[in-house]
Amino acid sequence: MRPRAVIVGPPGSGKSTVGRMLADLLGVAFRDSDEDVVTHAGRSIADIFTTDGEPAFRALEEKLVAVALAEHDGVLALGGGSVLSEATRERLAGHTVVFLNVGMAEGVRRTGMSSARPLLAGVNPRATYKALLDARLPVYRAVATVEMDTDARSPRAVATAIMEQLETGRSIR
Repeated sequence: MRPRAVIVGPPGSGKSTVGRMLADLLGVAFRDSDEDVVTHAGRSIADIFTTDGEPAFRALEEKLVAVALAEHDGVLALGGGSVLSEATRERLAGHTVVFLNVGMAEGVRRTGMSSARPLLAGVNPRATYKALLDARLPVYRAVATVEMDTDARSPRAVATAIMEQLETGRSIR
């Protein structure tokens, strides 16, 4: 058993929204690894970051992503930083991994100053988001089998384009 598609990307790229739409279009179940973390821990991601720290959160995330990759056969959306784990990157090998790319300006607009996104909290969200993109972009691209720009597309258009790519095997960027 393996996911039909694994969705990765930075905060605000549309992983959960597009993932749910893609799952509906494909007629499969949707799963979000961030929701798995919240359910397993019984508290919010922001609370885990604040109370236990990022390393504890990343360890739990890595464990739960491994479980989801092994038992879910629908569309799986991963948390934005999950690909920072070498073990997770190794587990993604052989999977269909869709990287939802979003530009800095659009990503900042979409995420705003959300307290639910602890890595983006601070005095300069734009600079923080740029640093996050700069650090993660090569990692997202390294694990991706498909890259989809999301800036000028509706979530439905992105999900439809991904579905077409999955069904035809042609490359859409």
